[in-house]
Amino acid sequence: MFWLTPCRAITATAAASFCGPDGGPGRGGVTSRIKDLADIEGVRENQLVGYGLVVGLNGSGDTLNAAPFTKQSLQSMLERLGVNTRGAILRTKNVAAVMVTANLPPFGTQGTRIDVTVSALGDSTSLQGGTLIVTPLMGADGEVYAVAQGSVAVIGFNAQGEAAQVVRGVPTAGRISNGGLIEREIPFALNNLSTVRLALRNPDLTTARRVAAAINQFIGKGVAEPLDPSSVALKMPKGYQGNIVQLLTEVEQLRVEPDQLAKIVIDERSGIIVMGQDVRVSTVAVAQGNLTVTITETPVASQPEPFTDGETVVTPRTEISVDTDKNRRLAIVREGVNLRQLVDGLNAIGVGPRDLIAILQAIKAAGALQAEIEVM
Repeated sequence: MFWLTPCRAITATAAASFCGPDGGPGRGGVTSRIKDLADIEGVRENQLVGYGLVVGLNGSGDTLNAAPFTKQSLQSMLERLGVNTRGAILRTKNVAAVMVTANLPPFGTQGTRIDVTVSALGDSTSLQGGTLIVTPLMGADGEVYAVAQGSVAVIGFNAQGEAAQVVRGVPTAGRISNGGLIEREIPFALNNLSTVRLALRNPDLTTARRVAAAINQFIGKGVAEPLDPSSVALKMPKGYQGNIVQLLTEVEQLRVEPDQLAKIVIDERSGIIVMGQDVRVSTVAVAQGNLTVTITETPVASQPEPFTDGETVVTPRTEISVDTDKNRRLAIVREGVNLRQLVDGLNAIGVGPRDLIAILQAIKAAGALQAEIEVM
């Protein structure tokens, strides 16, 4: 299927729906909004990081002797508050040093609140019930863009007794909802741009061409041009001068059918296999059979007769079974089958995910698999 053409009933301000060449309903695959396929270049988040202290812990904080940075930070904070603890012995277990991270959203304004994540830095066992003291959050340039403070919400927990311990989740990491306050804005004059580039989240030449074609058919020829598999350039058309927000608002609602590579993704650690709908195979015969040897040890205790000088001994008992998979036969996978037929054909052989991974790699090595295999 090629790109879809806009319907005749479309208006300049409505979101475009796409139809076939005759103006009727479109054929084939599922369409997505350009808003969900591409990002506006330059409109991005910025990562922030800071170092701070969490106080109010119920004896689950850092050991000050084992975490000297926590002790130094605590002394510095108390000195700023007018308390001199230099040379004193501090043995509190209610303080923990933490790293605070957050994402500064695009066009974030002063006074806007953001979520922050708090993670233990020392040997603290839990941040449950703690409160983060005001912490500056810096960007990559070393400037402070936000400050964070508030009660830490921890999902996990840690409970222990004399001979047992239960840990659920990660009690040494938590989150503060709306705990960050933006103090500095990052200037970005979007409305002053004369050209804008759309960055595709999944680079593909066909998708880039379809996006450009949909924009040109909706607004006018020459507005959009695909530059490479990952970007489409937009020129400011007449009628939108000085109002790029309106242009982007209408463009991002256009619907396009994205294309994708025929790919099989394999995670060998967990045995997960994900196959795209365009995966195809040539006619190939597949057989799977393993020699399985099972050894079972069942020791038996042999006891002496009563009132004798005999000793109790353990007599080993071993059972060995061999499975040669005699009932396994060759299975024919026909040429040009779709994804469902391919999966059904491989499942008919009676293999598990681990064996299926080896079979797919063998089919690829034989040149009969028209897809890319990516091993995670």
